[in-house]
Amino acid sequence: MKVLIISDTHRKNDNYLRVLRKIGKVDLVIHLGDVEGSEYTIQEAAGCPVEFVAGNNDFFSDLPSEKTLQIGRYRVMITHGHRYYIGMGNEMLKKEAVAQGADIVMYGHTHRPVIDISNDVIAINPGSLSYPRQENRKPSYIIMELDGNGEAHFQLQFVD
Repeated sequence: MKVLIISDTHRKNDNYLRVLRKIGKVDLVIHLGDVEGSEYTIQEAAGCPVEFVAGNNDFFSDLPSEKTLQIGRYRVMITHGHRYYIGMGNEMLKKEAVAQGADIVMYGHTHRPVIDISNDVIAINPGSLSYPRQENRKPSYIIMELDGNGEAHFQLQFVD
């Protein structure tokens, strides 16, 4: 299973469309908020199921603020993260994910990519496809793949 994890597109979908062309078929797209009304465009281009949560800039959206998904054997909590003060670090969010029985928590908001693998919970932030804030300032996303044994592997990728 191949999952494309994105966040913080802020209605600028060119990089998203470029990524889809580059990586080919995926089984699931997860958008972690700040889609700003372009849900239809993202869904139509994906060609597979898309899971969305609302970000702090999705003002009039009826998207949920968080969701729990089952991906293979993993229970996955998805949220934008702003309600967990994620700008101060991901510890509060990781504690909440563990309390909810999640194996993986995925979030956005900071525009900085993170793959944080610990014994308690895996925390994933794909960064932003539109307004990156990490040192190299390259738009980023994460590919999650489940191997033949059902193990999750994460690859941070950048848009060239």
